Amino acid sequence: MRAGFGADAHYDAPTPCYVRWRWTQARFHVEMRGCGPNLPGPDIKTDPFMPRFAANLTFLFTELPFLDRFEAAARAGFRGVEFHYPFSFDPADIRARLDVHGLEAVLMNIRAGKPERGEWGFAGLPGRKETFRLCVIEAIDYAMALGITQLNCLAGVKPPEVDVRSCELRFIDNVRRAAEECGKVGLTLNIEALNTRDVPGFLISNTRDAMRIINEIGATNVMLQYDWYHMQIMETWRGNAAPEIDHPDSRANMLADTIRLLLPMIGHMQFADAPGRHEPGTGLIDFPTLFEYVDAIGYQGWIGAEYRPSGKTEDSLAWMEAYLPQ
Repeated sequence: MRAGFGADAHYDAPTPCYVRWRWTQARFHVEMRGCGPNLPGPDIKTDPFMPRFAANLTFLFTELPFLDRFEAAARAGFRGVEFHYPFSFDPADIRARLDVHGLEAVLMNIRAGKPERGEWGFAGLPGRKETFRLCVIEAIDYAMALGITQLNCLAGVKPPEVDVRSCELRFIDNVRRAAEECGKVGLTLNIEALNTRDVPGFLISNTRDAMRIINEIGATNVMLQYDWYHMQIMETWRGNAAPEIDHPDSRANMLADTIRLLLPMIGHMQFADAPGRHEPGTGLIDFPTLFEYVDAIGYQGWIGAEYRPSGKTEDSLAWMEAYLPQ
């Protein structure tokens, strides 16, 4: 059980560590004592950094049919892929593409409905318990067939007639049950916060609420999926802009503060530049600083490229050249 996430909370990290944090003016302030290697201290990794990037095939290479995107990702230099909802394809066909092109599938989503109908997940919605249960079973079956070890669970958009806490309690109960099923086959279940500019009314829209809910769920295989794009919008801006983040280093530091604090609880990360959700270099995030930083502090997971290319996908990959094997 992860105890006490809230203002000035103590976080019982997986390594011997004391963390005291509070949330003030859209950023974390953190005090750390006796922290182990999962959180940065005076010893920072010094070997050459090499983040592990996964192409999100729901967003990238959409010029091609879905099953052809695997080859395109491998040719571009990706060694991992992720995708949202592969359920209209035979998992054997996807598995064959992974094997032929030497790719690892690292993440997929539990079915979440149709965004064009305002559906962004069922887990927190009253009256959709059975729908969510069936979606979890379906996702576990696909994950097992594809060698995926992490599933992303979207909470959903709060219905206007229902209060927030009722939806949260439904989400907590549903995810606790789903985590139990996932745990039987060694799967991690991630919770992701989405920004409410793109998804108005989304139930979980900031890191603080995500961590509070993860704490209430109390399952060791429930982790945070930290999306730099969504949290750049929700946690580094007050309104449309803030004077103190005009400098790129300040913007990078605000995201880095959260990553540093919550590193032991982050199961997966994703990125797109903000505010346009395009490739790195089209917006405000200092990607070279963050890529190097998350590697230096010991992040071992994948980082998903989940952006909409501003043109052709192959023309949007200049950011990746520095990380390709020479």
